[in-house]
Amino acid sequence: MTTGLASRVVFGPDGLVPAVVQDATDGRVLMVAWMDPEALAATLETGDVHFHSRSRKRLWRKGETSGNVLRSRGIELDCDGDALLVTAEATGPTCHTGTRSCFDAGQASIPDSGRAADPTAATPADDQGFAFLESLWDTIRARAVDPPPGSYTARLIEGGVDAVGRKVTEEATEVLLAARDDAEAQSAVRDRASTRAALAGEMADLLYHALVLLAERDVAPSAAIDILRSRHRA
Repeated sequence: MTTGLASRVVFGPDGLVPAVVQDATDGRVLMVAWMDPEALAATLETGDVHFHSRSRKRLWRKGETSGNVLRSRGIELDCDGDALLVTAEATGPTCHTGTRSCFDAGQASIPDSGRAADPTAATPADDQGFAFLESLWDTIRARAVDPPPGSYTARLIEGGVDAVGRKVTEEATEVLLAARDDAEAQSAVRDRASTRAALAGEMADLLYHALVLLAERDVAPSAAIDILRSRHRA
């Protein structure tokens, strides 16, 4: 709902309208800020979410200093025309405190119908940064469509399914070996900083090459995510 949107917004006496930002991946509310006509126009024109900073008294592109930008995927107007719902993809944490959402800090303290909290449950502050994979996928797809000279990703894709598949197999084996090294270090009560870092590095390689394989086959990662969602519901 972007056609003629700006003309239908009812800005307040101060020229501002509240904008609620919602994560496009799972609907989590990330933040609430203010837009004026300039910020709304900049968001619609560039796709990067902009606000009016009341403290700076100027136009503010979210993430202009931190790099944690918000990419708009849609803007909806409420029934009264005096509030906006911005659906966006986040690059990194949205809150200046480093959490995924500006509402994460207080959520853990809210009682859930009197039930005792599960100490093993992950909290919103444990955000794993999966939103970055969206950016990585965009880059991989761009390399597949318009391969730049010297691109490793483009060279892999040009090699076909066997070339990429071999790398996925190799990296999966490296992940297993790194996990075993870390398990041995744990059993021997040795410092695990190096083995944990090695495991994370090998997993990063596996995730990357798995995405490249999907790109080579023209299969969107969302297809796999949909299957995970259906299995989770089951």
